Amino acid sequence: MNWQNSSVLITGGTGSFGKRFTEALLRNFTPRKLVVFSRDELKQFEMEQHFPVSKFPQVRFFIGDVRDRDRIARALEGIDIVVHAAALKQVPTAEYNPFECIKTNVLGAENLIEACLASGVKRVVALSTDKAAAPINLYGATKLCSDKLFIAANNIRGNRDIRLSVVRYGNVMGSRGSVIPFFLDRRKTGTLPITDPRMTRFNITLDEGVKMVLDAMGNALGGEIFVPKIPSYKILDVAEAIGPSCQKPIVGIRPGEKIHEEMVTETDALQTISTAHQYIIVPMMYQRDQAEVMAEYCRHHQGAPVPEGFSFNSGRNTEWLTVPQIRALIRQHVDPAFNLV
Repeated sequence: MNWQNSSVLITGGTGSFGKRFTEALLRNFTPRKLVVFSRDELKQFEMEQHFPVSKFPQVRFFIGDVRDRDRIARALEGIDIVVHAAALKQVPTAEYNPFECIKTNVLGAENLIEACLASGVKRVVALSTDKAAAPINLYGATKLCSDKLFIAANNIRGNRDIRLSVVRYGNVMGSRGSVIPFFLDRRKTGTLPITDPRMTRFNITLDEGVKMVLDAMGNALGGEIFVPKIPSYKILDVAEAIGPSCQKPIVGIRPGEKIHEEMVTETDALQTISTAHQYIIVPMMYQRDQAEVMAEYCRHHQGAPVPEGFSFNSGRNTEWLTVPQIRALIRQHVDPAFNLV
């Protein structure tokens, strides 16, 4: 993938991922045009202060919503590469406002796919979540549906030079609304509420997420769900790392939460290959022999099928972050001034 002379659009481009992806793209490449597409004018204004037109004339800020098919079609004119990061992702909010979540996460994905197929876009990577694997909440269900839409779109691309794939990963350290910023704020009160002491989560940094998307964009055949091999943490270890002297009352899990998250289920494993740094869920192609499809993707990605019965579960992971490692990552990726005083 030639980022040097391409036009790129990021939906949800003013979010945590979008800003970091923009930084990485402008630091390492010279895209012809970079369009930040989002619906929040204030966030666009604030982001524009970091990427002023005087220094970054190729950056454009485009107000719009993926719910609006006409607007997204207009934004995609002349675009080669799309990174889809727009979503409503707060689990309790989605449970209380299900129709709104569906409009953005499912219908918005459909709008984007239709517009990409009509506009000459060549590569699309959509961001997913561990909650899309065997979902029990509406957010996860909408993202699973979105994943299926992006994967299935490869079946109708015809002779178009377009490949669509998905990147699925776990909790992003330091992202807005995630547990670490929440605990950092709440430790001032002397109390860190614990939903369930058994709870575990996958962990990935923003920079690792950006690298995954860049790699997927350059290597995808189309239809893959890329899953990074990343560590887990225990919620009690996060609380200990941030506020060892804080009270830690058990408050119970919220509606739609799991004790452990999965990114590859036992059923997914039937069509999953393992490479050096990631798992790849291979698409089902109904007019081809699936064994041939698996062999093709194994050759291309230099991987091998995972064993029968495999699953990638945050509670049964083989790699765990320790309390000192969590503290070091907080200083590196969230708050450089973090200390225990």
